[in-house]
Amino acid sequence: MPMSPAVSPTEALSPELAAPSGTAPGEILLELVDDDGVTIGTGEKLWAHQQPGRLHRAFSVFLFDRQGRLLLQRRALGKYHSPGVWSNTCCGHPYPGEQPFTAAARRTAEELGAAPALLCEAGTVRYDLPDEASGLIEREWNHLFVGLVTADLEPDPDEIEDTRFVTAAELRELRAGKPFSVWFETVFEAALPGIREIAGHDW
Repeated sequence: MPMSPAVSPTEALSPELAAPSGTAPGEILLELVDDDGVTIGTGEKLWAHQQPGRLHRAFSVFLFDRQGRLLLQRRALGKYHSPGVWSNTCCGHPYPGEQPFTAAARRTAEELGAAPALLCEAGTVRYDLPDEASGLIEREWNHLFVGLVTADLEPDPDEIEDTRFVTAAELRELRAGKPFSVWFETVFEAALPGIREIAGHDW
């Protein structure tokens, strides 16, 4: 299925977005969905990731540089979920009522210190993936986005331990020797048609 037309995320980043009101201090609410991706309510973030898990809305971003290399991030060691492993450019959860595109652009800028220069929708994927290391589970209806990044990165150290731009061959080598997030393979394979439109058929 072809991607939607490329869109600049600049306007999506302009409104001030605060965390949802009415929550306890430090509590983050996610948008719970049914098996068709329709919103059915909200749930606290950690609760939604504890066994047996609650299906919720998420997003995953794959950004490339002008040379067609994929930007990976190594998750910060202090994160409670999947610390220290490599993963895609950015992933996360929209606030309840927030559009996934807006959330993807916002969160990419917050984590990497650089907003995407271009961002395109690349479909959705649903999965149930337990993480043996943490005992948590990813039950997500995930909105996929691909695009370009051209600005210098200023990663948030609370979120990101390291970043790396890789070719398709370098990614295969890295995946063979380094741990990746439990969701990476699933979202990467689902996003491949969109990735190839952005970065070429070497991917």
